[in-house]
Amino acid sequence: MSATPRTLAGGFAFPECPRWHAGSLWFSDQHEGFVRRLAPSGDVLESFEVPGCPSGIGWLPDGDMLVVSMHERRLYRRSNGTLAPWAELGALHPGHSNDMVVDAQGRAYVGNIGFDFDKGETPCTTAVALVQVDGRVEEACDGLVCPNGSVISPDGRTLIIAESLASRLHAWTIGEGGRLKDHRVFAQLASDILPDGICLDAEGCVWISTVGNSVLRVREGGEILERINVSGGNTYACMLGGEERRDLYICVAPHHDRNVTLRERGGRIDVVRVSVPGAGLP
Repeated sequence: MSATPRTLAGGFAFPECPRWHAGSLWFSDQHEGFVRRLAPSGDVLESFEVPGCPSGIGWLPDGDMLVVSMHERRLYRRSNGTLAPWAELGALHPGHSNDMVVDAQGRAYVGNIGFDFDKGETPCTTAVALVQVDGRVEEACDGLVCPNGSVISPDGRTLIIAESLASRLHAWTIGEGGRLKDHRVFAQLASDILPDGICLDAEGCVWISTVGNSVLRVREGGEILERINVSGGNTYACMLGGEERRDLYICVAPHHDRNVTLRERGGRIDVVRVSVPGAGLP
């Protein structure tokens, strides 16, 4: 059993999609509508508003940020502090656009919920969008039930995506032009484990936020190697960062209902030290 997490910062609505970049932890406070940047001390260094509820974030090779607008089903590019539309995702995203990973060339893989969760629609399969470096959008893969957290291996050759409502992790080889091939199931999990946000470590294992009270370290094939429990909320995403990338940051909230989260502001970032550092593109 790993050490017990401590709370680094709190008072947020619904923290999600954390990324470690340039010495800071970035995350989307989704229900509040802001992307925030935290210092390792927990101080909020920067916040900016995103139309339509922010979700996945990443960076282009020139340092510009990409951020997903969930409700607009759009990808924005932030350059010199200014947001501008970069790619339209609605043709492939029938539901809210969601988490994202950006590769070293600047190609973005963006998942979506696929149905209206808030209105109680029946879950259905949907596609992951591939946004090319010039902003063109094409289908990366299809047939997933709520494709969610995603990571890319250190060599840039493997994409792993959490299929939340099927309790699975999938992997593909990244081919020419960022197109996916050689699909395999990375891990089939128990039906009560709903993998949301994920991150990758240097041994090729994946940390999974379970939408429960724990994060799990999973080896390819599905073996659970470690479990870290949190109190007072559910885990929705996680990221390895810090100076040695051995600090596991965990996005925690007591509820997923926007009316509750905005009223209670019980969202927080917990952190715990782990033995294997992070690796790859978050």
